Amino acid sequence: MGRFCLTRKSGRSELVHVNIRIAGSLNREQKSLIAAEITATLERIAHKPPAYTYIVFDEVADENWAIAGKLLDES
Repeated sequence: MGRFCLTRKSGRSELVHVNIRIAGSLNREQKSLIAAEITATLERIAHKPPAYTYIVFDEVADENWAIAGKLLDES
C-alpha cells in the first residue's frame, strides 16, 4: 500500500474523501464527469486542492436496496 504526506493549513487537514453510493450502475464517462464536477466544486467552494480529493463510486445492485419495505428490483 502506498504512503502519502498530508499537508495542513491552519491546523486543518486538506484531505477530502467522497463516497458516492448509487443504485444500479454508471458508465465510465458518467463517473469521470461526476468526479470532475465534484472535485471542481470542492476546490471552488471549500478551497480543497484537487490532488487531495478522493472519490469512490459504490454501485449497488437493485436487489440490495430497499425503500418502504420493498427491494428496488421488485417493481
